[in-house]
Amino acid sequence: MLLQLNFKSGKPVYLQMVDQVKAAAASGALQPGESLPSIRPLAEQLRVNRNTVAKAYAELESQGVIESLPGKGCFLKANGSPFKREVRQQLLSEEIDAAIVQAHHLQVGREEFLKLVDQRLDVFEQKRAKAISPA
Repeated sequence: MLLQLNFKSGKPVYLQMVDQVKAAAASGALQPGESLPSIRPLAEQLRVNRNTVAKAYAELESQGVIESLPGKGCFLKANGSPFKREVRQQLLSEEIDAAIVQAHHLQVGREEFLKLVDQRLDVFEQKRAKAISPA
C-alpha cells in the first residue's frame, strides 16, 4: 500500500492517511484480512511522527475499518460497517454537502456536477473491477 501525503494541502496528515486507506479498501486494492504496515516503518517511510500514524490507525479502528491485534499488527476488517444505515447516510450526506458547496464556489452547475459524479463513479467501478480481477 502506497500512501502519498501532501503537507501543503491544509488537511491534517493523519486524515489524509485515513482517507487513503479507506479508498484503498473501497477500491479493492486492500483486501479484508490484509495487514497494514507497522507504525514505525511506515512513519519512517512517510517521514512523519509515529504518533501521526498511530492516530490515523486509531481513527480507522474507531470507524471500524481496521482491527488491531496485539502483537500481530493492524488488519483490514471485512466489509461490514459498524454504523447503522442512518448514520452512514448522515456521514455521506455531510461529504456530499461539502462537495456541493465546493462546486458552487467553483461555479459548477447542477447538470455538470451530476455528470462529474457519474463519471467518477464509473472510474471508481473500473478501478475496483481491475483490482479485484486477477491479472
